[in-house]
Amino acid sequence: MGTNEEKYESLKLGKQLCFPLYACSKEIIRKYKPYLDDIDLTYTQYITMMVLWEKHTVNVKTLGECLYLDSGTLTPVLKKLESKGYITRVRSSEDERNLVVSITDEGVALRDKALSIPDAMGSCVQLTAEEAGILYKLLYKIIGNVR
Repeated sequence: MGTNEEKYESLKLGKQLCFPLYACSKEIIRKYKPYLDDIDLTYTQYITMMVLWEKHTVNVKTLGECLYLDSGTLTPVLKKLESKGYITRVRSSEDERNLVVSITDEGVALRDKALSIPDAMGSCVQLTAEEAGILYKLLYKIIGNVR
């Protein structure tokens, strides 16, 4: 029979995988801030634009799935991007319940301004390509397992 403290060993912050994931995410997003301030985007707006730079047009449901965001979180982001002229939102002609998001010419032009951000962030993180690849695979494995 262990001591009373041993009983609570699993509740120590240093034993939690979730805490370094949370702290790392928070710090990485903080490092993005000056780069994103230069192009007047928040981190959530930036990742939304990344999907649109790739897909050009996508319905809100699919966009939310790509970003792991619910519509309640995504809607204000999309409204703000629309007010900046980077996207348009229209109801689908096939199904009025579906909202379709499309990138505008201004949104496409923003991509050139964002082009240096991934390299700048890569130098902040200071992982080798191999380490980054391993971490990427492990993080997506965790996401898949907890979803």
